[in-house]
Amino acid sequence: MDWKTIILGAGAAGLMCASTAGSGVLVIDHAKAPGEKIRISGGGRCNFTNLHCTPEAFLSENPHFAKSALARYTQWDFIDLVDRHGIAWHEKTLGQLFCDGSAREIIAMLRAEMDQAGATLWLSTKIIGVQPVDGGFAVEVERDGQRSVLRARSLVLATGGKSIPKMGATGLAYDIARQFGLRVTETRPALVPLTFPDNPFKPLAGVSTPVRAYANGTHFDEAMLFTHRGLSGPAILQISSHWHEGEPIDIDLDPTGALLPALKAQRQSDGRRQLGTALSQHLPGRLVSYLGETHDLSGRVADQSDRALSALTDALRAWRLTPGGSEGYRTAEVTAGGIATDAFSSRTMECTSVPGLYGIGEAMDVTGWLGGYNFQWAWSSAQAAGRAISAT
Repeated sequence: MDWKTIILGAGAAGLMCASTAGSGVLVIDHAKAPGEKIRISGGGRCNFTNLHCTPEAFLSENPHFAKSALARYTQWDFIDLVDRHGIAWHEKTLGQLFCDGSAREIIAMLRAEMDQAGATLWLSTKIIGVQPVDGGFAVEVERDGQRSVLRARSLVLATGGKSIPKMGATGLAYDIARQFGLRVTETRPALVPLTFPDNPFKPLAGVSTPVRAYANGTHFDEAMLFTHRGLSGPAILQISSHWHEGEPIDIDLDPTGALLPALKAQRQSDGRRQLGTALSQHLPGRLVSYLGETHDLSGRVADQSDRALSALTDALRAWRLTPGGSEGYRTAEVTAGGIATDAFSSRTMECTSVPGLYGIGEAMDVTGWLGGYNFQWAWSSAQAAGRAISAT
């Protein structure tokens, strides 16, 4: 064998796995630079993990699959690695951790760990095909205009999903998995803005407001942003992972439940104010003007009965909308679905039906929440596979 292990993909999972799998490891990627999704993530500062990372923050056909890897390499382990490399970081909202400087520091850290482990990285290398051979795998590649066949005892699928195709994302891992008789669950864009036909929200583009957004019995309390194409913002990105085309979503414009008591108090203290004007003290003015097209916001607050105020706030807390679709893989942060986990060990990430074949990161049917969770899955699953490979 030419190599002990070949890792397909030099993204977050592939680089981390290479730093752990021991000597004789080759990482292959068609890109000109490693870790490109790391580089652009978090506005260029990389939301590299989340303080509150637990298995409950991940979607999968098998909700238990991620537990082992996440427990054995936690967010605290990755934070320790970042600290050892002297990378300054800070917490934003909801436990999200970002580099103070640049996401490139995370890439440099992973490269340094790879170098220390003795792993080799081949960039600008096209993967032509993969075949099983006695005792391992053969990978045909094209590099510098020359084709060659490499052999390895183990093969790691770390090429990610379909999201952000402009950066070269493809369904390669899924194709290879199917080639080996493995099942791939339905894939779709996730953590993605939702779109509406003849977008009625164009006049509101740029307006942001805190909401509770619901889809398929799941909800998230974060900001929602109106766009020229529909809805975005953290709350919408979160529920997009749970939403399926053709289904409605529900928006609660008063997630704290403070609106009705506030309007009743205003009725007593400032009853001469117009209802729409009073509402603008609690919601963005442009949004109130838009809502005024479908709700009667005329008249004084003093003239509104308890029933009328309750009916209004109830409607604002249950605003049902049906998106026409999403912005697709073009802007999706991740891909929901992937290689089915039922043929893989949750402890080692090795395929039980194809010994020596491993699947890690976004290529697998494990999708995290917005806010550093998907990077943590990349680190944790890569560590699980790397440790197993190094022990062989």
